[in-house]
Amino acid sequence: MSGSRPRPKKKTQPDPAAQAFAEGLALVKRNPALAAVGGSVCEQPKCPGTPAAGLVAVDSNGVLHVRSGLRAEPRTWAWALAHALLHLGFGHVPAAAARDRVQPDRFDLAARCAVVNRFLLTQPSLRPPDDLPAEYPGGDEELLAARWRRDGIPAAYEVCGTAGDHPDQLLVTWHAWNSTAVPDWETAFAHALTRSVSAAMEVAGGRRDRITGERVAQRPWDRALNWFVSSYPLLGGLASGLKIVADAELARAQDIDVAAVSATAGEIYVNPLRSFEEGEWRFILAHEMLHAALRHGERRGARDPYLHNVAADYVVNGWLVEMGVGEMPAGLLYDAELRDLSVEEVYDRITADLRRMRRLATLRGKGRGDILGDPLPHPGSAPYTDLDEFYRRGLVQGFDLHTHGERGLLPAGLIQEIRALAHPPVPWDARLARWFDEYVPRPEPVRSFARPARRQASTPDIPRAGRHFPPEETARCTFGVVLDTSGSMNAALLGKALGAIASYAQARDVPAARVVFCDAAPYDAGYLPPTEIAGRVRVRGRGGTELQPGIDLLQRAEDFPPGAPVLVITDGWCDTLRIRREHAYLIPQGASLPFTPKGPVFRLT
Repeated sequence: MSGSRPRPKKKTQPDPAAQAFAEGLALVKRNPALAAVGGSVCEQPKCPGTPAAGLVAVDSNGVLHVRSGLRAEPRTWAWALAHALLHLGFGHVPAAAARDRVQPDRFDLAARCAVVNRFLLTQPSLRPPDDLPAEYPGGDEELLAARWRRDGIPAAYEVCGTAGDHPDQLLVTWHAWNSTAVPDWETAFAHALTRSVSAAMEVAGGRRDRITGERVAQRPWDRALNWFVSSYPLLGGLASGLKIVADAELARAQDIDVAAVSATAGEIYVNPLRSFEEGEWRFILAHEMLHAALRHGERRGARDPYLHNVAADYVVNGWLVEMGVGEMPAGLLYDAELRDLSVEEVYDRITADLRRMRRLATLRGKGRGDILGDPLPHPGSAPYTDLDEFYRRGLVQGFDLHTHGERGLLPAGLIQEIRALAHPPVPWDARLARWFDEYVPRPEPVRSFARPARRQASTPDIPRAGRHFPPEETARCTFGVVLDTSGSMNAALLGKALGAIASYAQARDVPAARVVFCDAAPYDAGYLPPTEIAGRVRVRGRGGTELQPGIDLLQRAEDFPPGAPVLVITDGWCDTLRIRREHAYLIPQGASLPFTPKGPVFRLT
């Protein structure tokens, strides 16, 4: 007799509803702030706390009463469970040992659910039910409840909890089976939320790995930069806005021995192959931050770039040694005899021995300045905007914090530099306007009944005096413009300068200005009204630069008033000028004149 083969057992199919609930609960537990609230889940269908509708209700004992067996997506379950846990974390259902507890009314229930849902809308991993509003009003729970008691609850927010039209928040008496203390759900959630934010900040700052969450050992220059942010308010504002680029290949390609800075990009470039103590890295970073903040690269003007960089190094290193910021590495430029001198004064001293100064080294290396103009190209580089305001605000605010916190004395020269940044220089156009106000008089009108006013036509019975400028007054209120039209002049410079002159002349009622174009020979354009200066002037010459003949033409002209001033517009590539009347120069930013000017010099920016 052959034996019968046993039938294979049928595999138990997983319950889709239970599986979706388990996945939703796992999503909630991944959030460290929600997981720290604690609480337990009750899936008993006959439990008195289980709601008759919806998905879940929560009581003040930290129990989430779930309607098990319902079919919902995992993200929807996660939304409902997070909603219930946030009621605990927000203090809506605090635990208490009191026997008689007053349940919240419908206004409190609706307001608390609205606040919780508004918070959950910021969580992309959670999916709210389709029947809930897409947005919620602002304000806290008490404000919303008071408003809705007065005006009524809007229909969209009447039922926005997780238990349908039943309350999803239950206040019960705390039963301590093991004589444990009454839990504080709100404090536990606040502490967990603080830890989550701190962890996120550490990930953003590179101190914690984004994938594993493990702490990353900080590099010494990063620790030095963080020290400025947390412990040195004078430079903390600058340190928080600057970026350190530590790239060995970039340092090799750009010949950066230790460090360099680009104020334009707001980046400090360090050579990661060089090893220094943390105190020395503080000194190096503070050195570069002061270069950028005090705009040493832009203040160079026509001076030698490297020698000006060396002079700035002497001044900055002297300040840092006096302030005791970190430890100065060996080999940096420092001379106690140059104490309390400005960069310009040090520059004038060191230019007396150029052979020795050329052998000195900055943080970038021998013969190379560590103050860079344009940013160095590297992945992720992006320039700042409004750099002057950024560095000025960072240094001035840091100085205020340093002073109010009584963090110690600062070098007098550094304080003077910071205060000068707090009051930036007057722009060139404003200074030019003041020059016009001082040396170009405004014509005084004369009123006479011989020339009736135009208003008299409407009221012929009322005589009114007319207003006009006599010829002698018109001739007195004018000025001369000697314009360099050589090939080295920039068209944008000419347009900006002539536009500014025309606008000031028109604002001061100057009837006309005498314009002379100069290159190889002078071209007298005669007297031009302000509108023609701005729009219809044609630049005629394009040869060499000889401005003195144009100056002589104006000084010998019989129809040019002897007291009228002269404004010379040039790019600096001109001959030595001798002007025997009041005059001024308008030149581009960074240019210089080949002689010592006796009149004011306005630099176009």
